[in-house]
Amino acid sequence: MKANHGKTDRTNRPSIVGRWTSKFACAFRGLRAATWREDSFHVHLPAAVVVCGVAVWLGISKTEWLALVLCITMVLTAELMNTAIEHLSRAITQEEHPEIRDALDVASGAVLVASLGAGVIGVIILICHLPIL
Repeated sequence: MKANHGKTDRTNRPSIVGRWTSKFACAFRGLRAATWREDSFHVHLPAAVVVCGVAVWLGISKTEWLALVLCITMVLTAELMNTAIEHLSRAITQEEHPEIRDALDVASGAVLVASLGAGVIGVIILICHLPIL
C-alpha cells in the first residue's frame, strides 16, 4: 500500500488534518515495523527500559533525565535510520555491491557510535548515584 502523504491533485486535495493524520499513520507503521521485525530493537528497547528503571530507583535529577532521554532517543533514531537504509538496499538489489555495503557499514557504525556514547553517558550518570556499600 503506497502512502501518499497528502500528495494528490489540487481538485481533490485532503485537508491539512487528513495529510498530517496520514503522515503520522505512516510514521507509526514504520516504528511498529522496525520494533517488531528488527533484532536490534529487541536489545535497544529492553536496555532503555532497564536504564530508565535504574534511573528511577536511584532518583536522578531532571538534568540527568534529560541527558539519558536524549541518549536513548539518539540510539533509537540511529537504529531507525540504519533499518531504513537496510530496507532500501534490499529493495534495490540482493546482489553484493561495494557502495551499498559501505553505506550499510557506515549506518551500522553510526549506531555503534551512538550506542557507545550513550553507554558512557549512562554509566557516568548512574554510577554517581549508586549507594556506597
